Amino acid sequence: MRRGQATITAIEAGIGVLLLLALTLLFALGSPGGSDSATQAQLDAYAEDTATILAQEQPRHADQTRLAEVTASGAAFEREAPALERRIEAILPENVFFRLDTPYGRIGHPLPANVQTGTTTVTTVNGPVTLEVWYA
Repeated sequence: MRRGQATITAIEAGIGVLLLLALTLLFALGSPGGSDSATQAQLDAYAEDTATILAQEQPRHADQTRLAEVTASGAAFEREAPALERRIEAILPENVFFRLDTPYGRIGHPLPANVQTGTTTVTTVNGPVTLEVWYA
């Protein structure tokens, strides 16, 4: 009685097919990303740290702080907005976008829909300033 034996070539082909299937599934399913709570905590930290730095910086022209200066009036906002935008961009990492809302206007990038953000609000003598940050 002869036994049927699989040839080595057939076994190698089977292993190759299984390996390709495993790699295909790995790419299809992807790798696990960071947890949403860790991402949220990091974004909140970026927002709070940036707002804290700006709230303690000396004003360029008048008022108590840089954020108070930008909320003093519409004219002050127009004058200070470009410099403040550059300052925020210098503080945040390159892969983080922002939007700063004041009583007199908004600077930064438009907030995309369905994106996780970190948010903080600072109360100045001239009104509230809200900073939102998100990953690009």
